Amino acid sequence: MITSELSLLRLSIAVTVLVASFGIAFGLLSGSFSIVFDGVYSLADASMSGLALIVASLIRRHTSEGAANQRLAARFNMGFWHLEPMVLGLNGTLLCGVTLYALINAVGSLMTGGRTLEFGFAIVYAALTTIACFSLAAVEFRANKRVASDFIALDARSWVMSGSISLALLFAFLIGALTRDTAYAWIGPYIDPAVLAAICLVILPLPLRTIRQALSDVLMVTPAALKERVDSVAAGVVEHYGFVGYQAYVAKVGRAQQIELYFIVPQGWPARTLEEWDAVRNVIGDAIGDEGPNRWLTIAFTSDPEWAR
Repeated sequence: MITSELSLLRLSIAVTVLVASFGIAFGLLSGSFSIVFDGVYSLADASMSGLALIVASLIRRHTSEGAANQRLAARFNMGFWHLEPMVLGLNGTLLCGVTLYALINAVGSLMTGGRTLEFGFAIVYAALTTIACFSLAAVEFRANKRVASDFIALDARSWVMSGSISLALLFAFLIGALTRDTAYAWIGPYIDPAVLAAICLVILPLPLRTIRQALSDVLMVTPAALKERVDSVAAGVVEHYGFVGYQAYVAKVGRAQQIELYFIVPQGWPARTLEEWDAVRNVIGDAIGDEGPNRWLTIAFTSDPEWAR
């Protein structure tokens, strides 16, 4: 069973390139622009998965032991988490652009009388790719329960979208094939552009959600749930230790949580050893939780409120 983020991304890229090549070839053979769009959409997704693979590898290396990894961490000591939302945003933008272009072509084709298809090739393609897409989506959703990666979650949703596209195409092509020698044969040329337009309208909002989340991470918008948890812990610490107050700054950047806490201690307090302050930090860190390589936690103590602003 595949449980590594990098292994899942490599598998996804390999299957995507195979399905995309298969789709473009069958699209040209059948004369279906919707199948060609499916292949191009998959290629665009594969290119973004490749970029995601590079970023995931850099993040893993930065948080791993080893001489080479330590040299990388020394040169980029703020990490690579900021690249993750950039890649996700670029992915969503590219997929939106491809979808809009396909929608414009579909509308243009409907206005000019549609196009004639070879339904045999189209049905074979749609059936095989539907099985492939939903199978890989199931594998990634199951594995991501352990991996918990935004990249894998996005990739799994992309496979669901691709599988839904293929399933819709399969039903449409079957209808076209069944009505070919009937009184409803006139709808045949309109099936391909009509289905393509419908698919584009359905999937267009999906990458927009990814873009919105990526933009939120790039702009370092404060996540409400994380801020509430940190404030709750900090308020308890202030009450327990008798501090004057605190300032908390939190952000989510990709998979990383960045937390800065400044506690204001009363002026004239008796001196404490560094070991004692570290013990307080350990208590606070344990209370906040989510300890690991993707949590960036800074805790400082000062008697001057200006240092906390």
